[in-house]
Amino acid sequence: MKLCSAPSVGGKQVTRGLTRRNVIGIKPVHAAGSARVSIARAQAPETEITPSTPAQGISSTSLAPEDYWSPGVEVADSVEYKDEIGALSPIPNHDGTDCFKWDKGLDSVGDHFRGIREHIDKNEGGMEKFTEGWKIYGLNRKEVDGVSGIMYREWAPGAKSMALVGEFNNWTPADHHWCTKNDFGVFELFLPDVDGMSAIAHRSKIKARVELASGEWADRIPAWIKWATQEWNEIQFNGVYYEPPEKGAPGVLEENKSYTFKYPRPQKPRALRIYECHVGMSSAEPKIASYSEFKLEMLPRIRKLGYNAIQIMAIQEHAYYASFGYHVTNFFAASSRFGSPDELKAMIDEAHRLGLVVLMDIVHSHASKNSNDGISMFDGTDSQYFHSGARGNHWMWDSRLFNYGNWETLRFLLSNSRWWVDEYKFDGYRFDGVTSMMYHHHGLNYTFTGNYNEYFACVYMMLVNNMLHDFYPQCITVGEDVSGMPAFARPWYEGGVGFDYRLQMAIADKWIEIFKTRSDHEWDLGDIVHCLTNRRYAEACVGYAESHDQALVGDKTIAFWLMDKDMYTNMNAPGFGSSSSVVDRGIAIHKMVRTITIALGGESYLNFMGNEFGHPEWIDFPRVDSYDPSTGNHGSFDKCRRRWDLADSPELRYNTIQVWDRAMIHLDKAFGYVATSHQWVSRQDNGDKVAVVERGDLVFVFNFHPENSYTDYRIGCNTDKDLKVVLSSDEEVFGGYRNITKESDATFKVSNQQHDGRPYSFLSYLPSRTVCIYAPADFCDKDADKKAFGIPGLGVKELGPYFQY
Repeated sequence: MKLCSAPSVGGKQVTRGLTRRNVIGIKPVHAAGSARVSIARAQAPETEITPSTPAQGISSTSLAPEDYWSPGVEVADSVEYKDEIGALSPIPNHDGTDCFKWDKGLDSVGDHFRGIREHIDKNEGGMEKFTEGWKIYGLNRKEVDGVSGIMYREWAPGAKSMALVGEFNNWTPADHHWCTKNDFGVFELFLPDVDGMSAIAHRSKIKARVELASGEWADRIPAWIKWATQEWNEIQFNGVYYEPPEKGAPGVLEENKSYTFKYPRPQKPRALRIYECHVGMSSAEPKIASYSEFKLEMLPRIRKLGYNAIQIMAIQEHAYYASFGYHVTNFFAASSRFGSPDELKAMIDEAHRLGLVVLMDIVHSHASKNSNDGISMFDGTDSQYFHSGARGNHWMWDSRLFNYGNWETLRFLLSNSRWWVDEYKFDGYRFDGVTSMMYHHHGLNYTFTGNYNEYFACVYMMLVNNMLHDFYPQCITVGEDVSGMPAFARPWYEGGVGFDYRLQMAIADKWIEIFKTRSDHEWDLGDIVHCLTNRRYAEACVGYAESHDQALVGDKTIAFWLMDKDMYTNMNAPGFGSSSSVVDRGIAIHKMVRTITIALGGESYLNFMGNEFGHPEWIDFPRVDSYDPSTGNHGSFDKCRRRWDLADSPELRYNTIQVWDRAMIHLDKAFGYVATSHQWVSRQDNGDKVAVVERGDLVFVFNFHPENSYTDYRIGCNTDKDLKVVLSSDEEVFGGYRNITKESDATFKVSNQQHDGRPYSFLSYLPSRTVCIYAPADFCDKDADKKAFGIPGLGVKELGPYFQY
């Protein structure tokens, strides 16, 4: 091994065998000098990543890359898509400790949810009926004694009386607009149709006029309202009766007609490549974008980038826009800032046509304290849906905390979870703030030690995962948890919490810590690899280098940590203006950080909207000074948008970052490396700053050294087959220098010389601050990106061996 400053490629050679590896069910193996992580998922132990055939009925001669790699769905015009609801699984007859086989240390926490399931079956007619509360509560079309009309029901045990008011009665209730109250605290009102017309017109404003427990009067938005709007000249929201009088044709958005879904849900992918996004801030213009704009402008962009799932923030209505959607006021209402419920449905249907899984960032960990617009203090008590007193208030978030032991709270939240999947065809959820839900201390000012005595039963989350996965077998749930709770991502029927994935939140924090505190020479690759691979065996994770949290005002994105003020003046592409060594370093590290994260960080991957091209600056929602005098920004939208013009300009180096991300994501389409269980780190050398990672059939070689490049560097591997460069961050199209490139078409021959605990090895050249990925030679094509369907910089032959959307 030699250091060199003037790199040259030469004919160095590599190998990796094309083998079919189990996605799940393989236990960890440890070898001297190496670290291997294999994450098993027990639901289907025989599942494999199976080879694809390049043809697959797709002609590659004239298709654009996105049509070739991400073909859309075709459905006959008259066909309506309807879900087939699955059967609920029987209550397990074991004691809820089946998951202990994955971790014998769990013997002390055997509590489970069987009792609640039994009570639901006995007292509520079963889970299916119990979780369709929106059909009972709120406003619904009903027939009573042969008369059609609107039935309004509201559970408000602390309230003394209640009437329905709105535009339909000029906000003044007549005698027949007052509700009756039963012994269970449920108010009920039936409004018969008048001359064949609904007593309340579609899109008209309504509220409940409530005599509170204190005897005071207040107008409240019904808790189960399906839409709420705010006039431009008003502060408070109004509930809206949303019931289009006609049904539209499948796939056609029409005024005053309910949207009818046309396209089927995508199949659950082997690995999620999640594009986390926010509809309102998705425009390049300083404004609030709409569902329809997102459908036309963002969905094609996401598809082109190669992501197979979108995770949409801020869908549930929230009165305070700057809360990023996390202070929910109306849980069943799609945010009206972005358009109508039917426009949201049309957006989701189009995403399904493009093959995109649609996840919703759902908030059941807390609720807004805003009693004027939300459900807090609805009946005048602080304990209707929430804990009373201090326990019902989150001191850091300044919000209300649900009482998950309350029967009607269970009905409300379980029904809410089902509502968005049933009515809007969301394919699953990212549950926000789950750590806060699981612990009385909410994970605040608390260090998790791994001691199992820290944990307590999470019956609500077991119930919601049970219900969603049984009724909607393709449903995907991701939980935001920082505690590492055992069995969090094990099936509910084993006694686990039931999530499909845990968000691997520590990774983003680790990168920020490194950028803040360590010079390039001080990077500890062992520490980085440990953080990336430190996850519970048999529990799948979603890894990410950064999410929306790092982009908010007061923090910095990875790109801004790396390049800071140079992003304003030195992001010019060669020939278009000045650049700088700061930008050169920043772009090189940005590519490597994201690549090692996707290679090691989990069984799925997430990127926040705009970070794929190193979006500059931060996110700052419009805030009016009169509400927040210390930090207001005069209602500016300037930092609440995405600058797509930067990413798409060939004159700026943002474009090269985006092109790299696209190639990295498409490589997973071709090789399925994110989902495979074969994950081995054979080298993490702090002196050389070199890490070598095997993931599936690929070998990732990272040289993080700020100055040193290495010739004839020996790389251990697990195959004796020929390898080639399939993707290199040093390609010119990625802003590199072509010191290691697929264009050389070099074949790397593997010898049987053992190295770093691996049975075979090869020699290669490692330029400074580059990542090079090697693949089986039979599936590499240096000219792939020159073809009509090619992805710039990616050397995959056709669709690769394990293609999946």
